[in-house]
Amino acid sequence: MTSALALPAQQSAVDAPLSRAEVLDRYRGLREVSKQLNDGILHLVSSDALLREARRLGIARGRTLILDDMEEMNYIFDLAIHTAAPGRSRAIDRFARSSRFAAGSDEARVLDAMRNSRFSLLLIEQRHQAAGLIAGDLMRRSETVWLMDVGLESSLEDGEVLATRLFNVGPFSITAGAAVPCDLGILEDVMYELPARLCEQPLGALAEDRRFAEAIYRIALASGLATEVAYQDVPDEA
Repeated sequence: MTSALALPAQQSAVDAPLSRAEVLDRYRGLREVSKQLNDGILHLVSSDALLREARRLGIARGRTLILDDMEEMNYIFDLAIHTAAPGRSRAIDRFARSSRFAAGSDEARVLDAMRNSRFSLLLIEQRHQAAGLIAGDLMRRSETVWLMDVGLESSLEDGEVLATRLFNVGPFSITAGAAVPCDLGILEDVMYELPARLCEQPLGALAEDRRFAEAIYRIALASGLATEVAYQDVPDEA
């Protein structure tokens, strides 16, 4: 695929001269590319690896998954694709090494963005003037994010906090597939679970440690908070 989506250089998170229809059209195309890439990456992940992640999240017993909703698989996939134990390679990096996408193609651009995705806590500040949300990155306090996700746009209120992994595709950022609404209680539980030395790191470094996302997902799944996230595709006539 050639770069029909024409990913532009990063623009201001608030000021982007695009209509809602243009934003949704670009988002729809980019989301479809990312889904196809995720499917390809998951072919490199064994069922045993998925079960290990599920056990860490508390949603597997032996070799049996215990799910309240199939959407809970998103948390397993997130960790299996984007994280790895020390000394091991990530599935997304193994996929990138074996892929043969043309330089400058949408697949190559989106894959590169996905490999550089970052886990964070986002404070929802306001609706974007075109579509999506404007959020502050609480783990990297100097950054503002234009988060483009129609499900989150319709389900989150200003002032709420969201834990998610996101990647920048210019001019906006997209979630990597899993998201959890957070409150003070869940964050206190997360910090209690993590090793003290890990919690003493700068917030940006803490966010990059796989155990941080894992703890948030595990506690959110156990508490039922994960069910409050709305996953929604963009209607063709949006």
